[in-house]
Amino acid sequence: MGSVEEEMKEDSKAVEDSNLEMGSEKKENRAEMQKKGNKDKRKKKLKQRRNFILRRFSCIRMDDEYPTVDEPTGEGSFNMQAVTDRTPTHLIVMVNGIIGSAQNWRYVAKQFVKAYPKDVLVHCSESNSAMLTFDGVDVMGKRLADEVLSVVQKHPNLQKISFLGHSLGGLVTRYAIAVLYGKDFTRKSHEENGDCKLDESKESLSEDKYKGKIAGLDPVNFITSATPHLGSRGHKQVPLFCGLYTLEKVASHTAWILGRTGKHLFLTDGHDGKPPLLFQMVNDSEDLQFISALQSFKRRVAYANVRHDHLVGWSTSSLRRRNELPKRRNLLKNDKYPHIVNIETAKTAISQEETDVRVEGFRIADMEEVMLRSLTKLSWERVDVSFKGSKQRYFAHNTIQVQSYCTNSDGADVIQHTIDNFQL
Repeated sequence: MGSVEEEMKEDSKAVEDSNLEMGSEKKENRAEMQKKGNKDKRKKKLKQRRNFILRRFSCIRMDDEYPTVDEPTGEGSFNMQAVTDRTPTHLIVMVNGIIGSAQNWRYVAKQFVKAYPKDVLVHCSESNSAMLTFDGVDVMGKRLADEVLSVVQKHPNLQKISFLGHSLGGLVTRYAIAVLYGKDFTRKSHEENGDCKLDESKESLSEDKYKGKIAGLDPVNFITSATPHLGSRGHKQVPLFCGLYTLEKVASHTAWILGRTGKHLFLTDGHDGKPPLLFQMVNDSEDLQFISALQSFKRRVAYANVRHDHLVGWSTSSLRRRNELPKRRNLLKNDKYPHIVNIETAKTAISQEETDVRVEGFRIADMEEVMLRSLTKLSWERVDVSFKGSKQRYFAHNTIQVQSYCTNSDGADVIQHTIDNFQL
């Protein structure tokens, strides 16, 4: 009997111990669940706080999580393309303005890759950045041409090419495409490597193959934004001078402050019977075919600020005479693109015979007219932009490019218009 009672006591004790263990486990589980619940609540609060901050500060709201690959290409420039199995065939070269850099194009590059992930490789140029932009349009144009060639040689699957140039970058691009126009650079590289030269018949076939091409690729889009196509010397072409002839005259005499670039912009570089460089860039020459290179593109587009751009006037950036500018009272906001107030579709180009311009008369007073007549032999799409009412309107020159999303985000609709109308 005693042994039975002892066994019963031991069993009851074991049951009690088991119950105690189960109870402690339940308590531990409850504690863990409570701890996890508190952690989830904290995460939720942090997420809500983060979303609140993002709503308040739109400059952090840019979609930086889109899967892209940034490939540094040396000296600060970079290529950007989407993570995809398909190899892009369309090269887009983006060129910065004065004292700019490749980073000025980061937002735009991101949006292009997001819109056309399987088709485009975006190259943001850095061969002319910061103080290098004072070296002159010709020197910068040659550097850009060399940079483009190096990109093309590294990506043999490329078939098409387009350019986006902001401000001075538009002029640099016009020079670079003339350097790259209709030439077989593969033959040049072979000769530099010590290979035998081609015979005349093969050389002729090679030239025919590259006729009408830029760096051996099919030219598609040539786009400029806030670019002083006619230079900065003309009356009211630099709004900062408020249309005062005295200030404009002083500026032309002090253009050397910006190095050779300043002389080119203010048309003060003509010496020894040679016209200013921008004059030379409105005609074809034996060495550089500026107009033919421009004409080779399927479309040419000029984005221009109507007002609040203190550096580049509406007339020079839109390639119009001042009496051809749309009346401001007729400018209407676009529902889809709020800051685009006027779109002028490409018109049929006037025949070259009617407007053939020779640079021998570069000393005449109206130099703008000579350049304008030559450049408008070609058809241009013109897009007029106004940031009136925007807090960022006084930075219009940079906002049209969305140079920095924090301070220039209002230009995002202009970039979207560029993307939506881009021809692949």
